[in-house]
Amino acid sequence: MAYATTNPFTNEQIKVFPNSTDAEINTALDAAHSAFLSWRTTSFAERAKVMQNAADILRANIDDYSKLLTLEMGKIFAEAKAETELSAAIFEYYAKNAEKLLVPQDLPVASKDEGRAKVIHQPLGVLLAVEPWNFPFYQVARIIAPQLSAGNTVVLKHASNVPQCAAAMDELMIKAGLPKGAFQNLYPTHDQVSRILADHRVRGLALTGSEGAGARLASEAGQALKKCTMELGGADAFIVLEDADLEKTVNWAVFGRHWNAGQVCVSSKRLIVVDGVYDEFVKRYREGVSKLKMGDPMDPATTLAPLSSQKAADDLKKQVEGAVAAGAKAEEIPLEMPNQGAFFRPVILTNLKDDNPAMREEFFGPVTLLFRVKDEAEAIRVANDSPYGLGGSVFTKDEARGERVAEQIETGMVYINHPTMVKADLPFGGVLRSGFGRELIDLGIKEFVNHKLIDVVDIDAPF
Repeated sequence: MAYATTNPFTNEQIKVFPNSTDAEINTALDAAHSAFLSWRTTSFAERAKVMQNAADILRANIDDYSKLLTLEMGKIFAEAKAETELSAAIFEYYAKNAEKLLVPQDLPVASKDEGRAKVIHQPLGVLLAVEPWNFPFYQVARIIAPQLSAGNTVVLKHASNVPQCAAAMDELMIKAGLPKGAFQNLYPTHDQVSRILADHRVRGLALTGSEGAGARLASEAGQALKKCTMELGGADAFIVLEDADLEKTVNWAVFGRHWNAGQVCVSSKRLIVVDGVYDEFVKRYREGVSKLKMGDPMDPATTLAPLSSQKAADDLKKQVEGAVAAGAKAEEIPLEMPNQGAFFRPVILTNLKDDNPAMREEFFGPVTLLFRVKDEAEAIRVANDSPYGLGGSVFTKDEARGERVAEQIETGMVYINHPTMVKADLPFGGVLRSGFGRELIDLGIKEFVNHKLIDVVDIDAPF
């Protein structure tokens, strides 16, 4: 695969990066394993200094880092700055909390004959992280901050269209004081990724990306009997009940579907609105989307960025055409569109029947799937009629009702009166075809550690 920087706003190719050689990959794995042997015994306090340094460096140079995000994947600059700050917050969270999250746990045994039992949490070794382009810093931070804090080391294969962002994260950790080899960015081919995963020194795989990539590499990890976590696609339901605050709900719907140009696994992709407020909601939603402004992502006036590449825009157009061919109705919102760049006008899809392939797909861009339902029960049924199970939202003035509805939605995350959020101190992950495992907080840092039982037993105790 070609690793290259292509500006999505101009479609100009800026720089091409050569693939890593086999020798470079072997050297990197040697260095990662060697670093692990010392890093695993480094104190939590010393690891925390490195994590805090990374956070401080990101914040001190937030504009420089954020411009890279905008350059390589077209993110609006304000959103790029928010991502850089979120990444810093994740590093800082683990600087402050890693040690207490991994404190040994004394077990309340039933009998003194069972001894004094405790569980300790020890790092596994070298991990392979395969990460996507839509949040080039955040996706990396949320795996390396917890795993480096736990004492593991990491090699990174980032998306091919964000090579400079990947290199920037590598350089960030060196500046932060991380030992040589403990985190390394590589530019491998698909075959080389498989070789890395098969190497006996690599003990686990963390992947965020497409279903296809996840299924292939999870299969390879399974063949090698290696632990993996998968954060894959999503088709988050955004349920609007009849007692929702309509004005605020519409505003969140417009934002929830179109931030990061709709290229978010937890975008509010399926708006499910009960009959009593459907017409008014759709009227206001259409008006809200119509106010979005396409343009230069560095321009503060721009509110809808280009997609990550021209291919992404072309593929999304074909996907919409496929939905229409299967019976859906498509309404394009006629925003003024620049003459250059990978832009895509927002589309609202309605009349979606059960046999339409769109019902089982993820639309990675500003395409809204809109459903009119009779009541709360039907809203829950439609929300669960998806192969995905990542996030979701329920909008209602009755918070207790919202919680009851949330409990019935088959996803890893549900928010009441807010689109699915990403924060440093909240867990992230899904079920079904959205993957398995969790990232962030204690759940994330414990994904790749050995939960070892140590039991001190009286030598005379019965068996």
